[in-house]
Amino acid sequence: MAARLAAGVRSRAPRTRDEAVEALVSVATSLMSSKPRELQLTGNPACVLLYGINGAGKTTTAGKLAYQLRNQGRQPLVIAADTYRAAGIEQMVAWADRAGVQHLAGSSGADPASVVFDGVQTARKRGNDVVIADTAGRLQTQRNLLEELAKIGRVMTKALDDAPYESLLVLDAVLGLTSLVQAREFNKSIPITGLVLAKLDSSAKGGAVISSESELDIPVKLAGVGESIEDLVPFDPSAFVRAIFD
Repeated sequence: MAARLAAGVRSRAPRTRDEAVEALVSVATSLMSSKPRELQLTGNPACVLLYGINGAGKTTTAGKLAYQLRNQGRQPLVIAADTYRAAGIEQMVAWADRAGVQHLAGSSGADPASVVFDGVQTARKRGNDVVIADTAGRLQTQRNLLEELAKIGRVMTKALDDAPYESLLVLDAVLGLTSLVQAREFNKSIPITGLVLAKLDSSAKGGAVISSESELDIPVKLAGVGESIEDLVPFDPSAFVRAIFD
């Protein structure tokens, strides 16, 4: 990645610092994914699955996204499918209440794929037009647990009668190149449609996303930029790159 950036900048022959920054921004942005960054919320209901390691910010992102969609006139149903941790379920329910949206919580120890399937059916009965499912945290090295997440994806596909849905990997912006490793490994087990860059409250974070997008061609769609429930924004690649290099 560094070599490609350097070669791209040299080809533009910048003569001043400002020209060098502009060249860096232009070249780095061109290396990122060209796929759509808007959430594709189609289907009956539209569905969003959130994956990631423990502590990445999945549950927080689910709550923020539910709040955002409710304010856009949608009727979200949040599914607390982290059935391995009672505290995880409680945290998701608390975020759903804070966002002012409905929720469905799986019982501790229940099959998370079954919880997601029931959640889709419940959404249809209640008239919810968006389902947001928060799954349990997984390390990218836990192949058997990643397979459980893949099972959730297959069950979601079945519940939606093969309609497309968003499958988002939540990455912690603080972790640097570890994020690229996570994206690589999760993408082997789960067909990821987009990334969420959580905890992006400093311009000095998240640079590894450029490598992730370039290598995997998976776009960052959302960014968490603070702790408030309003702090979830569409990802702007040009502004992000400029903040790193400017």
